[in-house]
Amino acid sequence: MEMTKLSCEKFLAELASKAPTPGGGGTAALVGAAGVALGNMVGNLTTGKKKYAAVEADIQALNTKADALRKELEALVQADADAFAPLAAAYGLPKDTPEQAAHKAAVLEKALDAACAVPLEIMEKCAEGIALVEEYAAKGSVMAVSDAGCAAALCKAALQAASLNVFINTKLMADRERAAALDAKTDKLLDEFVLRADAVFASVMNKLRNK
Repeated sequence: MEMTKLSCEKFLAELASKAPTPGGGGTAALVGAAGVALGNMVGNLTTGKKKYAAVEADIQALNTKADALRKELEALVQADADAFAPLAAAYGLPKDTPEQAAHKAAVLEKALDAACAVPLEIMEKCAEGIALVEEYAAKGSVMAVSDAGCAAALCKAALQAASLNVFINTKLMADRERAAALDAKTDKLLDEFVLRADAVFASVMNKLRNK
């Protein structure tokens, strides 16, 4: 079952069910894709307008990047589900003998590391999305500025949600040095891009509330 081929209704029903996937990581990727798509909409509402002729080339370049980024995030919805399967299998391995316990520990460690990779990539793509949205908010049509603010909020939420899917796995890793390195990379993305998304949102709010 390919997650992005499901209807919205079916995806949400699966999300609400006991099924292990989709889960938080896949949902983060989908929300990030929605945020990037909203930014892209701002761009498409800007191009071709005489008022924005000076930034036409910039907006078109942003649109090309946004289109590619949205597709990458869409693919990560499925990638997150695929990464969870080996982890679930590892948890189910027997550990009745020392040999079995050692084998389970090794397989689990590898699966935990792999399970961190997708949400980290989702975070990186959401960070790219926030950077794009900054430009859309600054250069795009004022008639769509609220959508730029929404895009920033969605990309921020997806970034933060994906981080939790890193931390839940690094918490269980036996290799604490590796876990610390992954945590540090995650914290760096959060520290920079949550603030940048908040700045876009605050700027849009200011434009809308101050007449």
